[in-house]
Amino acid sequence: MTIIDILKAIVFGIVEGVTEWLPISSTGHMIILKQIMPLNVSSEFMDMFLVVIQLGAIMAVVVLFWKRIWPFGRTRSGAIRVKKQTAKLWGNILIACLPAAVIGILWDDVFEKLFYNYLCVALALIIFGILFIVVERHNEDLRPTVNKLSEITFQTALIIGLFQVIAAIFPGTSRSGATILGALLIGVSRKTATEFTFFLAIPVMFGASLLKIVKFGFGSTGMEVATLLIGMVMAFIVSIIAIRFLLGYIKKHNFKAFGWYRIALGAVVLIFAAIAG
Repeated sequence: MTIIDILKAIVFGIVEGVTEWLPISSTGHMIILKQIMPLNVSSEFMDMFLVVIQLGAIMAVVVLFWKRIWPFGRTRSGAIRVKKQTAKLWGNILIACLPAAVIGILWDDVFEKLFYNYLCVALALIIFGILFIVVERHNEDLRPTVNKLSEITFQTALIIGLFQVIAAIFPGTSRSGATILGALLIGVSRKTATEFTFFLAIPVMFGASLLKIVKFGFGSTGMEVATLLIGMVMAFIVSIIAIRFLLGYIKKHNFKAFGWYRIALGAVVLIFAAIAG
C-alpha cells in the first residue's frame, strides 16, 4: 500500500464524515471524488467500500450520544431498569426504519441499476435543494409543534421514515436531507429533526453495511482491508466534528444555505456527467 493509497483513503474518510451528517448528499460528493481520484481497488470492492465506510461515521453518533441512546439504567438498589423515554425513542426509530428496510432488502439492486447515475443524482440534489429553501421560507413565521424527541409520536416517526424511503430509492437525495426535510414539513423543530436523524442512522447504516458485506463476501485483500479501515477511522473522527458543528449551526441558522449548496453541487455533477459521457 503506497502513500498515495493511504492519502486517498483519508480523503474519502474526510468527505464521508462531513457529508453523511450535513444534508448535502454523501453520494453526490463520492461520485465526484471517485472521478477525480479513484482508488486502486476492484469495482466490486469500491461499491462495498462506499457503504461500509459509513460504519465509522455511525460510531461517532454512538460515542457522542451513548447516554441518550443506551436504554438501560440502574435503580438505587442496583437493579437493572429500562429507561422509558429511551425505549420509546428506539420504538420510534424502529418504526421509522421499517419502510426503507423493506425497500432496501427487496429492491436495493434494482434501484441501484436504475437510478445510480449522474443524472438522477444531480436531479435529486437540485430538487431537494430547492425544497429546503421553499420549506424554510414557508416555516419562517410558523412555530414548530414538536420541540423534543419525547414529543415524537409513532405516527410522526412513520412519516419521517417514509421520507427516508425517497433517499433509499434515489441516490443524491441524502438520507439526512430527506428525513430532516420530512420532519420540518410536519412541524418538527430543526434541532429535534436533526437529532432524530442522527439516531435513525444507527440501525440504517449498520443494516446497509451488513448487507453489502454479505453480498461482497470476505475475500478482500490486505490492501483493501487497510483502505477500508483508514477510511472508517477518518470518517469517525471527522463525523464527531461535523455533528457538533451542525448542532451548533442550527441554533442560529436555518437550512437554506445547504439548499443553495445542493443546487450548486447538482450543477457540478451534471458537468461531470457531460465530461464522463
